[in-house]
Amino acid sequence: MHRRVALLSTVALTLAGTLVAGGTAHAGAGTGLDPRPFGWSAADSWSERRDALQYWTPQRMLAARPLAAPEPRRTRSDGPTQGTPWATRGASARVSQGTPWRTGGTARVATASVTGATAQQAVVPNSPGLQWTDGGAVVRTVGRVFFTTAEGGNASCSGTAVTSANESVVMTAGHCVKLNGASHRNWVFVPGFDDGRRPFGTWVATRLLTTQQWNAREDINFDIAAAVVAPLNGRTLTDVVGGQGVAFNQPRRRQMFSFGYPAAAPFDGSDLIYCSGRAFDDNVMTRDLGLRCNMTGGSSGGPWFAGFNESTGLGWLNSVNSFKYDFAPNFMFGPFFGNEAMAVYQAAQRANAL
Repeated sequence: MHRRVALLSTVALTLAGTLVAGGTAHAGAGTGLDPRPFGWSAADSWSERRDALQYWTPQRMLAARPLAAPEPRRTRSDGPTQGTPWATRGASARVSQGTPWRTGGTARVATASVTGATAQQAVVPNSPGLQWTDGGAVVRTVGRVFFTTAEGGNASCSGTAVTSANESVVMTAGHCVKLNGASHRNWVFVPGFDDGRRPFGTWVATRLLTTQQWNAREDINFDIAAAVVAPLNGRTLTDVVGGQGVAFNQPRRRQMFSFGYPAAAPFDGSDLIYCSGRAFDDNVMTRDLGLRCNMTGGSSGGPWFAGFNESTGLGWLNSVNSFKYDFAPNFMFGPFFGNEAMAVYQAAQRANAL
């Protein structure tokens, strides 16, 4: 069996978005699982949030280790089925600027904007893994995620602040909230993490959510999660840092920008790193998307953006860093954002952040 190298990272971005229809649905039906996401309480009391904030000292953050995700494995839901994006790779997304979120239908896109700037598709040469130095919303909305595993170890991942009804949603990878059947604790998000500095504070999760497929069998095709974080000093997350847009059921093989805080050598988790290029289909063991990228452990959960605007730092979150194969260390893979990802996002944005 081919092995996958897990990643841990953090992400922080700044944007405001609108959502519109497009694309076709990802296969999830027929798996026998409840289509609703699986969620549970994290630090849901004032005292638990205080304890989590006090727990994460600079020393513990520095010592947190990248988390290893499980190996990808074939499941009955892995093959192409009628109605999946595999059967509709040529489908084009319909995007109407300024359309608000609607609950009907099966596909949605969140467009991102800040002070009137709208994300636009960028076509650039491949970048395998470089420090991001161009500023913009991405340096506020992407950040590091820290948590304690069930075994008691402190670990790190990446995540992204996204636009949402409750202004409190962070999107990340499923293994960054739950692994080996056990949920993580002391879960916090540090947007804009910069060489140990926390310019926008530390945000404690009150609720964690993932797909039924990840919860039931850690199916790497559905390695997707969201966290709802409590307000900090009376303000919500995206009120402070902004939020990236989110896109679901979009065409495959698009130009992508991936971000994260890799913490394993040759990186140390201090800086926001990015990769860019055109995504391809994984034909080895999963239905995931692939991208040339040398980010290491710690980048898991970091965002993949379609339509990323390098000038504004805004885009549509359309996947997350999930895994690597041992035999292909210079390629990153991330799950297709279909109906299951959309259900996680919808449930998270409806949740009470308090």
